[in-house]
Amino acid sequence: MRKLVYILLGVVFGMAMYKAEAASWFRIYEMFNFQSFHMYGFMGTALLIGLPAVQYLKRKKSKDIDGNQIVIPPKAKSIPRYLIGGILFGLGWALIGACPGPIFVLIGAGVYPMLIVAGFAILGTYLYGLVKDKLPH
Repeated sequence: MRKLVYILLGVVFGMAMYKAEAASWFRIYEMFNFQSFHMYGFMGTALLIGLPAVQYLKRKKSKDIDGNQIVIPPKAKSIPRYLIGGILFGLGWALIGACPGPIFVLIGAGVYPMLIVAGFAILGTYLYGLVKDKLPH
């Protein structure tokens, strides 16, 4: 039953992204050309909600769906790691017109070529998992 709640929350989140036009290629294009505040406002709102939520989870020693304590470890600070990752992420975002979240929103909206994008996103995540321990920190 609890898993159903998470699925429903994901569906509501996807609908909110779609209605807010966060999955719109035109909105993303406007953002990259600094023609509209729309996407910056959307991401800023997500940041204003997400930051306190993560801090709350850390401080209250919250538990996950299986009852285990949520542990959010500090991230290693590495300029090359974030620079290379950010460039690859940005290039993919600009090429596809969607970051990972909206890919699934667009599939749900009937943009079926995004199934190819989702497949390669999953493949890339899998390959990263194979090589991440071999990459410099």
